[in-house]
Amino acid sequence: MFCHLRPMRRLCLEKIFPHWFPYSRALSGAEAVNALRPFYFAVHPDFFGQHPIEREVNENSLKRLSVYLENLQKPGFKSLKPTQLTFYVRETDQSSSDGQEPFSTSGFRAVKFTLHTRDLLSTVLYILNSCSLSVEHIQSLNTNVHTQPLKEAKRMPDRPIKWDKSYYSFTGFKDPDEDLEQVSRMETTLTSWLDNNGKSAVKKLKNSLPLRKELDRLKHELSHQLQLSDIRWQRSWGIAHRCSQLHSLGRLAQQNLETLKKAKGCTIIFTDRSGMSAVGHVMLGTMDVHHHWTKLFERLPSYFDLQRRLMLLEDQISYLLGGIQVVYIEELQPVLTLEEYYSLLDVFYNRLLKNRIPFHPRSLRGLQMILNSDRYAPSLHELGHFNIPALCDPANLQWFILTKAQQARENMKRKEELKVIENELIEASTKKFSLEKLYKEPSISSIQMVDCCKRLLEQSLPYLHGMHLCVSHFYSVMQDGDLCIPWNWKNGEAIK
Repeated sequence: MFCHLRPMRRLCLEKIFPHWFPYSRALSGAEAVNALRPFYFAVHPDFFGQHPIEREVNENSLKRLSVYLENLQKPGFKSLKPTQLTFYVRETDQSSSDGQEPFSTSGFRAVKFTLHTRDLLSTVLYILNSCSLSVEHIQSLNTNVHTQPLKEAKRMPDRPIKWDKSYYSFTGFKDPDEDLEQVSRMETTLTSWLDNNGKSAVKKLKNSLPLRKELDRLKHELSHQLQLSDIRWQRSWGIAHRCSQLHSLGRLAQQNLETLKKAKGCTIIFTDRSGMSAVGHVMLGTMDVHHHWTKLFERLPSYFDLQRRLMLLEDQISYLLGGIQVVYIEELQPVLTLEEYYSLLDVFYNRLLKNRIPFHPRSLRGLQMILNSDRYAPSLHELGHFNIPALCDPANLQWFILTKAQQARENMKRKEELKVIENELIEASTKKFSLEKLYKEPSISSIQMVDCCKRLLEQSLPYLHGMHLCVSHFYSVMQDGDLCIPWNWKNGEAIK
């Protein structure tokens, strides 16, 4: 019976990728990243600025995918545990909803898939097919593959391949279904997850300590040298990556110190593009060369002038709307440059001038609003600020603000009360578990953080001693040893 097993396995693989499998070669790490560009473009967190929960889901899933791809490239690896990922995929020219969840009104859909692949090529193909993205461009990366097989390989079969259990007993290969069944039988709890991942996190944290000290030193020296308010990162890059960026900035400071000192008093943020942010932070694009950074620092005086005009524009809008404060909340709004935000404010201001709204002066003082470009109806956020579309109807805006003003004040008061409780619980949790650091992802609300910390304080969790703990939406061990736990973690032993 067993003599037919290996031909059968080959036959099933060829059903997935007919004529591709015999001719394909292994992808390098750089080629895999390049092949996944359409996927990264469709799920990039920066495109989900108005949807913090979805953005956070994609950020966490990208981190876990990065670890999975790194492990695939390690020499001598045998088999990886099945990794279940969830992504919110934007509607792009390449994406199609055939056989997938339909796009929401916000222009994205949720895609869930489980990776249990053995090489980079099959991983890339599986990810692209799961998200209904084209695989045509891989032709240029895999020169031994014929054109026709690529077209035929565009779709994965709807049903996974099922092997007879005897095949795994005879060959000694690991049955992926067993791992998946075990995962489905077990309910992940905080205690069980820490038991399984605590030692790994401690090892990674210990290995990262020298780099963490180096990062603190570089940040302190550059902040002092350039007289900066702060140095931050827009995304959760690893410690080594951050050190590399600070070394790069340090070399530039050695070459053009007087030019870089124009940023005195500013906050520098390493991000995906260079410029000045809507709140006046100096953005350094990590893919830009020193020449681009130097030009940015040289233009800072003109940016400061635009910033002053922007603040005046905010005051003028506030005056026309009864004293309501115009704010920009980085965690809840898309990443805008100073020019983009000024343009948005200017459009809204001109609409207000043409349609004067009779608000009583200073009647809305103490309230806040943020301006959006992708909404058509105003709304009230649970944190107490108004979400105002730049193109909304002024008459509807007046009615909405006046009818919701009292609720907005109550929401803002509740927000301040929750913030005090949240800070107290964070301090108490940090002290009880001797944590080095306790923080949360931007998409975690104060209500969620309070609930999480209250339940943590009822536990005895020795694995947390000296650790960096992040409250998020998923369980994850970061590459530098930070522990991520979902805010709504479950208690008790794993259920088998």
